[in-house]
Amino acid sequence: MARYSEETLNNWRKPPSESEETKLTRVKTMVRDCIDEDATLKVMDIRIFGQGSYVNNTNVRLNSDVDLNVQYAGGFYFDLPPGTTRSDFGLNNPISYSAPAFKTDVANALFNKFGSDIRRKNKCIAIEGNTYRVGADVVPTWQYKRYSKDGCFVEGVCFFADNNNQKKVINFPIQHIENGKLKNSRTQRRFKRLTRIFKRIRAQMIREGKSVNGNITSFLLECLVWNVPDQIFNGYETWTDRLKESIKFLYNSTTKEKDCKYWCEVSGLLCLFSSDRKWSREDVKAYLLNLWNYLEY
Repeated sequence: MARYSEETLNNWRKPPSESEETKLTRVKTMVRDCIDEDATLKVMDIRIFGQGSYVNNTNVRLNSDVDLNVQYAGGFYFDLPPGTTRSDFGLNNPISYSAPAFKTDVANALFNKFGSDIRRKNKCIAIEGNTYRVGADVVPTWQYKRYSKDGCFVEGVCFFADNNNQKKVINFPIQHIENGKLKNSRTQRRFKRLTRIFKRIRAQMIREGKSVNGNITSFLLECLVWNVPDQIFNGYETWTDRLKESIKFLYNSTTKEKDCKYWCEVSGLLCLFSSDRKWSREDVKAYLLNLWNYLEY
């Protein structure tokens, strides 16, 4: 008999009871007020939007932190196709401001408002939660553009971690949101529900003291589920069968590099198993086998 009943999996598919949108709106308002009150930032073109599990509606913990992107839109970083130069795309006017400087300015503005509740971390600025507000991880970013040879570009965000200010960290959160919605629509809302089940099982394994590779992140699980074919979501009647079949598909596909070589993040714009990832195909394959055994399938 499987470790978890269909009833348990059906309960685990649901989001936390409090509205993610409500929490996100509160945090956005709080951070926007900080920026509007800061003499340096209030004159800048700054966009604020949610990212991560709250805005993607795959969150499984009621009191987990909200991820918020605070984007400077007064300039942008970029990458060009091989064999081209800045002048080929009319990019001849670099500015003196930088992403690390913007992070410092945002950190100062938040500190002026919240004092000791602010912690500057390697990739974000953490606002500690309390009895009247949820915690938040604020990620100060810049616009980012990835050009193709025809002059078109895809727009994302980028930032630099404090421990490596020479390497851009690039994300495409808006495309992630949209692709997640499309997948959810194609699968009768089962994509996000199955993602929550995967995340809750991982959390349960950790609570029980099972060995779970730290490289198997919540974000990675969402991306893996996104790469599961739609017919697995739509072709089975129970969550037990959808879970079993998705694990089998993911495990079999990660056994050979060629079968998952072109898997992407939910954004569809970054390869899931590129060489600079914290996780590897072998990490994923090992976790899926442990997961299968844990579930007693």
